[in-house]
Amino acid sequence: MELVTPAIGLIFWQTIGFVILLFVLTKFAWKPVMKSISERERSIEEALESAEKAKQEMARLTNENEHLLIQARAERDAILKEAKQLKDQIVSSAKTSAEAEGAKMIEKARLEIEHQKTLALAEVKNEVSTLALDIARKVLHKNFQEQSNQDQLVNELLKDIKLN
Repeated sequence: MELVTPAIGLIFWQTIGFVILLFVLTKFAWKPVMKSISERERSIEEALESAEKAKQEMARLTNENEHLLIQARAERDAILKEAKQLKDQIVSSAKTSAEAEGAKMIEKARLEIEHQKTLALAEVKNEVSTLALDIARKVLHKNFQEQSNQDQLVNELLKDIKLN
């Protein structure tokens, strides 16, 4: 039964030991423990604030990246549009140049054909006149082989001269 109901002296000494222990713990351990707890609490609050700042910075960077991405897409679209316009302009210029060059070549060919045609006609006329002269010479030669034909022609020509 002694274990269930302790004696007064034991309770007294246990109370004194507890009070001394409480005083020693309060004097030497309570302040450092409380100080470390408050430091830990402060460091946790700073870490939370730092995490919140990092979260805000991350959100700002994400928005900035999205903005830069939008700008890059707009610049890409502008560059592509400018390149398409430049391509269309070059194609149009080349087409116009080719058409002008083709027209010049056609005109040059037409002039060359005209020149060759003129030369051919002149050559044909020369050939025709040469053939006509050869035929006339042969005909006259055949007609005037006889002296009487020659005399008759001279007489006719003299008659024509007297009448004029």
